[in-house]
Amino acid sequence: MQVAIDTSTDIASLALIQDGKVMAELTWRCGQNHTIQLLPSLAHLLEQAGLNLKSAEGIIVAKGPGSYNGLRVGISTAKGLAFSLGIPLAGISTLEAEAYQYAEAGLPVCPIFNAGREEIATAVYQKKGERWLQLTAEHLTTIDVLCSEITTRTIFCGEFVSSIADKLKAGLKDKAIITSPVTGLRRAGFLAELGLKRLEAGDYDNQATLQPLYFRGPSITRPGPGKK
Repeated sequence: MQVAIDTSTDIASLALIQDGKVMAELTWRCGQNHTIQLLPSLAHLLEQAGLNLKSAEGIIVAKGPGSYNGLRVGISTAKGLAFSLGIPLAGISTLEAEAYQYAEAGLPVCPIFNAGREEIATAVYQKKGERWLQLTAEHLTTIDVLCSEITTRTIFCGEFVSSIADKLKAGLKDKAIITSPVTGLRRAGFLAELGLKRLEAGDYDNQATLQPLYFRGPSITRPGPGKK
């Protein structure tokens, strides 16, 4: 069994995989409650599926980009489980996991997350033949700049896309294919499939050195005059 964990944003998701099949999956809006909800939700999912964590053979975790708190909780939990169980760990880009559910469309897929400060986090992926490729690396940009770089029909996905759909359509016309808001809930089953490929190939992450990819670091306020 493999366990997939995604706490990158206000949406959290867990999946249990056995013999390449999703045995159980849970996706919910947890807000900023990752710390108190993650492990109880995992215990509930294991109980519902009739599975034992001791039978896990690998941990798959979404490594960002995403929120500081969410990624810190998810990755530290994944590292702790992998270390305590003595099993391999694979980190997967959250943007890639978001895009992967549209791989079979054969078109470029552009996941978009809100990065704040009028910026977005994005990348571009596409399946060509049997190969799933990253065409553009994860980066921060603006909607206007992104639109200026898109040259062909592209699928836009992610929980934030519905909020900027009008801007994308205005800038790209028919080149913008906007996914339904219903698909905005990011499923750990797709994260699990990507991670399983890495685990089966023996491509593991070092538990000590795997680091999250943040939008930005936590907000820090400078102390006022006379304060330390």
